[in-house]
Amino acid sequence: MNTAAFGISVGPLQYYWTRAHTVAFYAEVADSAADIVYLGETVCSRRHELRAPDWLDLARDLRGAGKTVVLSGRTLIESGAEAAALRKLCDQREFMVEAGELGAVRHLAGRAFVAGPHLNAYHGGTLQWLASRGAARFVAPLELDAASLARLLRERPAGLQCEVMVWGRMALAYSARCFTARHHGLKKDDCGFRCIEHPDGLDMRTRESRDFLAINGVQVQSGACLDLTGQAQALADMGVEVLRVSPQSEGTLQAVAALHERRLGRPAGPAEPPAGMPRCNGYYHGQAGIFLSEDAS
Repeated sequence: MNTAAFGISVGPLQYYWTRAHTVAFYAEVADSAADIVYLGETVCSRRHELRAPDWLDLARDLRGAGKTVVLSGRTLIESGAEAAALRKLCDQREFMVEAGELGAVRHLAGRAFVAGPHLNAYHGGTLQWLASRGAARFVAPLELDAASLARLLRERPAGLQCEVMVWGRMALAYSARCFTARHHGLKKDDCGFRCIEHPDGLDMRTRESRDFLAINGVQVQSGACLDLTGQAQALADMGVEVLRVSPQSEGTLQAVAALHERRLGRPAGPAEPPAGMPRCNGYYHGQAGIFLSEDAS
């Protein structure tokens, strides 16, 4: 039986890394098997190790290395300055944009874009509407189980590609409050940029000391690293065109390599997340997200 091919993407960096760490990471991405790379600050406008011109320079370097580059916009817009920055991102014509919220869809004014995972595209009607506004690809909501994803793929309009995140910590919620600043007893606007001390977010545990969630600025994330690399071919055969790896401080390039091996039809083991971070894939199997099934189907 012929199996479907799939592309590999590296999603936008969710964490606040040093400039040196970020540049070194994307130099490795340039040499990897990834086909698509998403760039830009999507979490907090106060982060300033890289600014918009720096992201554009990285985008051009990666394009020169043969990658398709997409610039990602913020998911939560809270000020006039952030709205102006989003409008400027959408006005540039050099790279496609991933719309993190509906304001970006409006600013793009019908030009082709990627609909991000937090646009709440849960049924065919929403996908029809996004496609009518220019969406060329949508990133499926992170908590969909396999059956719901298959139904959504059947309902999508012709020509609209689907991308599914298969590795990395999942962003589950956003808030106007900065959880990291609050953890450190600081105000959001005087946070000391403490996120830079937590390159994979800040772990939260239950009273029983069980890994539960992670906080990353205004994000609440899964405490565990999503790992659907074992389901890569099943997702492609279902009709998913692109599989996304979300950057972590360790293991990201190994996850890309594992996916590449699988699309070549060769066996590959799980990509290990940073030390101490468990893996999960429960949503895909219709269970609590924190659950891990080793079933590779």
